[in-house]
Amino acid sequence: MNTIPGKKLISGCSAGLPLSHDGKDRLVPGVRALLDSGTGIAACPEQLGGLPVPREICEIEDGDGFDVLDGTARVVTRSGVDVTSEFLRGARRMLEIARQHGCRKAVLKARSPSCGRGTIYDGSFSGRLKPGHGVAAALLLREGIEVLTDEDFQ
Repeated sequence: MNTIPGKKLISGCSAGLPLSHDGKDRLVPGVRALLDSGTGIAACPEQLGGLPVPREICEIEDGDGFDVLDGTARVVTRSGVDVTSEFLRGARRMLEIARQHGCRKAVLKARSPSCGRGTIYDGSFSGRLKPGHGVAAALLLREGIEVLTDEDFQ
């Protein structure tokens, strides 16, 4: 298990909370240990942005989280509903929480359109991956917060 000092912002689903798009958790015991030890602050940017649990699966079209932040890409549901504003709102709220708790690191859900770092789904809803970051991960990175994924704790 990976250990890092100080408070960490963590994806709620990876900590075992039923916040994933399907209303289930994506428990990673090493991430849950951060929450249980009091060093992890669990949150879900999609929920914080106003999306329900469960919710329709979403992907970033025509770019990654940095492009969404810059207004050149958008986040859509499988049925084509634009949820970009919810993803931006959730990312901003994650940043606020990180700042409130003095978090300099985050442990987020790999491949997620919100939380993915380094690799995300390609926007085709086919299961294919592409290089890039999710919206919340991109904002945290842009603001100087180190982002790890839950896969670093498996």
